[in-house]
Amino acid sequence: MDQTRMSRLGYRCVVFFAATLGLVSCKDDHQKDKVKEDLAVIEKEIVDPDVYEFGFNLSDYIVKRDTVKSGDNFGEILQRNNIGFSKIYEIAEKTKDSFDIRKIQIGKPYTLLCAKDSLETLKTFIYQPNKEEYVVVNFQDSIHAFTSRKPIKYVEKEYSGVINSNISQTLADDGLSLILAYKMSDIYAWTIDFTRLQKGDRFKVIYTDKYIDDTIYAGIDKIKAAYFQHNSEPFYAFEFETDPVLGTTDFYNEQAKTLRRAFLKAPVEYKRISSRYNLNRRIALYGNRVRPHKGTDFAANIGTPIVATANGTVTKSSYTGGNGNYVKIRHNKVYETQYLHMQKRKVNVGDYVKQGDVIGWVGMTGNTSGPHVCYRFWKNGKQVDPFKQKLPAAEPISEDLKVKYLEYIKPIKIQIDAVPFKGIPKPKVEQNLITQTY
Repeated sequence: MDQTRMSRLGYRCVVFFAATLGLVSCKDDHQKDKVKEDLAVIEKEIVDPDVYEFGFNLSDYIVKRDTVKSGDNFGEILQRNNIGFSKIYEIAEKTKDSFDIRKIQIGKPYTLLCAKDSLETLKTFIYQPNKEEYVVVNFQDSIHAFTSRKPIKYVEKEYSGVINSNISQTLADDGLSLILAYKMSDIYAWTIDFTRLQKGDRFKVIYTDKYIDDTIYAGIDKIKAAYFQHNSEPFYAFEFETDPVLGTTDFYNEQAKTLRRAFLKAPVEYKRISSRYNLNRRIALYGNRVRPHKGTDFAANIGTPIVATANGTVTKSSYTGGNGNYVKIRHNKVYETQYLHMQKRKVNVGDYVKQGDVIGWVGMTGNTSGPHVCYRFWKNGKQVDPFKQKLPAAEPISEDLKVKYLEYIKPIKIQIDAVPFKGIPKPKVEQNLITQTY
């Protein structure tokens, strides 16, 4: 190897060690003390025989668990556990196609499997980016990395509630996740206005909860069926797979009519509606004068994806002082939509977008006091309130699937009809509790 190549290799190694180890060799006394403290508090487990996790028999190892601290990186963690510079470099190089060592995040848990020897030699590093997934970096024999998921059990549950103030409070009173309310509001987005529920409205729902390793609650997976009695009018909703190949599902009522409309109810996963369409809005900052607001403001975190609410062609993708970064889409001869104050735009004029395609990200550009997307809706060239329009329905279920759907929902409708409302005894029907583990 010539001297130039040696120099380049040496330079790359120096850069790598500086990035992954934080120049461990140059740590001052304070940093060394911190390392000692970190090693002192790391949790060691005494594991009972034949306890398996991450695909390993934990009783074969000394198990150490910790979380990524501020200033930590992959190299730091391995070096603190007696893995040398050259070995760290080799591990990083051989696993880079499976695991990007730069992406470990502060606060995320990791597990170290160490040999039961005097040095407690580190054999495997396991990183958990979320509750379900984990990444194994194994260097016991050959060096390799892979991503896997913990076993998930799906448990079907039933619930009924009566509205006293709002659906979120009804669920919270019974200790249920508010995600259930969000999912139900999405299902009934164009059928029931959840901001105008009446006291005494009732609902039932059959849904699935997720559990990791049988015991760790991982949230609500999906809703199988729902029933809402609003203003004494019944509204059924049944999930049905319309395309088994793509796994596409949708919700239909007991007559196989879709609950959706051609437009999504919102262009973003939002926290709240911070300002509604209001032609008579008055603002104190402007002397309490009428300043009409012809859009609907959906408050969301900066960087949240903004999606097209319906299929259409982008007619404007630009920046102005008031609108900031914005996109306008023509859907047909009647309808247009506009999305304001984006952090960044993703589409260009002439692009054809489908419902749900990301067209930009939430920001604070233009005249705005907080992160949100101002959603504007045109009908026949005039800005209107989308929540007060009788919008066209989405594509109906095909005739060949309609027969299958009506047959499919028969037992589910019997099941949800048998769920009693609070205060009413349940008919003598066996509880349908289904669990599946994958």
